[in-house]
Amino acid sequence: MADGTATLAQMGVARSAAGPRRGGLHRMMRRQSTTAFLLCLPLLALVLGLMIFPAFYAGWLAMLNKSMERFVGLGNFTFLFQRETFWNVVWQSCIFAITAVFFKALIGFILAHLVHVLPTKGQRKWRGMLLVPWVMPLAIGTLAWWWLLDPSYSAFNWVIRAAGGENIAWLGDTFWARFSVILVNVWYGAPFFMIMYLAALKSVPEQLYEAAAIDGANAWQKLWHITLPMMRNIISITVLFSLIVTFANFDIVRILTNGGPRDTTHIFATYSFALGIGSGDIPLGAAVSLFMFPILGVFAIFILRGVRRRADTMG
Repeated sequence: MADGTATLAQMGVARSAAGPRRGGLHRMMRRQSTTAFLLCLPLLALVLGLMIFPAFYAGWLAMLNKSMERFVGLGNFTFLFQRETFWNVVWQSCIFAITAVFFKALIGFILAHLVHVLPTKGQRKWRGMLLVPWVMPLAIGTLAWWWLLDPSYSAFNWVIRAAGGENIAWLGDTFWARFSVILVNVWYGAPFFMIMYLAALKSVPEQLYEAAAIDGANAWQKLWHITLPMMRNIISITVLFSLIVTFANFDIVRILTNGGPRDTTHIFATYSFALGIGSGDIPLGAAVSLFMFPILGVFAIFILRGVRRRADTMG
């Protein structure tokens, strides 16, 4: 009995000795996280300053008159709502972003699969070549496309004439101008999707494909039941990121069409520039630029909600 009491006492002493040690370690870890946060604070303040200040300043500018001397409240927004050109810009921006992102995701997915099945040495060469459009400065690449689509000296039209066809007004017709700006954006952004999807494909365990093959699954069933579910979160995040970048795109439309013909290829960025800088109405241009936030916010909510739901299901 005495021995049992002594043993319990020793266990209590050991437990009491371990308690403060664990508490001290916990406090030390908390101090380390606090130190890490404080060290990152200057960078966080810089990033927030570069994001929050311009957003609030744009909101303030959007509530001033053209001379920026009088507060007009929502007058600029009311004026925009009454203009048919503005609603055409909203429609064109959505068509441009959604169509371009869809084809970038589709082409990037196909290219990723084609590169994934190549030998390692072949993958390196093809990855390097296919990434050239993405790493090239966008303005330089767009100028090259402008030469290919030039109304007078178009290389595409030269090929069409050689084949017995007629010239196409690539940048002078509404349909072909919209097609051209979307084509250039897809050419530029598809390699980004390819490299993201290629990394996701390499993370899919080969054992899953082997088990599916034993069960008699064909290539389409493996793609639908294994590849796509394993890549779904990567696909969602990549699409969201590309939507943000595509909505904010400026160079392609500015260089190729400058919003023409008849303002039918304007998107938010170029129309905001045309009003704010071209026409000298900075508050009205700021009001146009603010319309990207609610649209992107809706996309972000739906996409991130799906990612979170899938993560909870897997957890």
